[in-house]
Amino acid sequence: MSKRIGIFCGARTGTGDRYIAIASGVARRAVERGYGVVYGGGRVGLMGVIADTALQAGGEVIGVIPEALAGKEIAHAGLTQLHVVGTMHERKALMADLSDAFIAIPGGYGTMDEFHEIVTWAQLAIHDKPVGLLNSDGYYDELLALYDKMVREGFVSETNRGLVRSAGAIDELIDVLERK
Repeated sequence: MSKRIGIFCGARTGTGDRYIAIASGVARRAVERGYGVVYGGGRVGLMGVIADTALQAGGEVIGVIPEALAGKEIAHAGLTQLHVVGTMHERKALMADLSDAFIAIPGGYGTMDEFHEIVTWAQLAIHDKPVGLLNSDGYYDELLALYDKMVREGFVSETNRGLVRSAGAIDELIDVLERK
């Protein structure tokens, strides 16, 4: 079985072309470094960019999409595997099972929901897989500062703060995750 990275990303592309370039670079480098990709299963937004780029690079791409979103996010038909599940919880659980590590690239509420659930599961020892934020162009600076505030205010331990690794470039982030 090959190594796989679960990638949390948006069903939108954000402003300008920079987030498309980030997503494309993430998918290409993940495949070049020997990883398969597990993601939300859509063909729109950054999800589509991740899938299309990884496929073009010759990578394994596994999508997991809830039935209710298959129409809205337009399930990607050209994947190595596409799992259509009943609920968002089932999506997150299957993505967790299929992935050896997790990263979030810039995205919105859905990205944060899936990312924070996987971090919480790490905190609760439901899994012990590495988790990272791709902080391209400082996208997650404020979130990382909030995590540090949570530690200072006594809501998150230093140990659990260390569950979330971050880097500004994908190769650096993969290096950090591989050192777990």
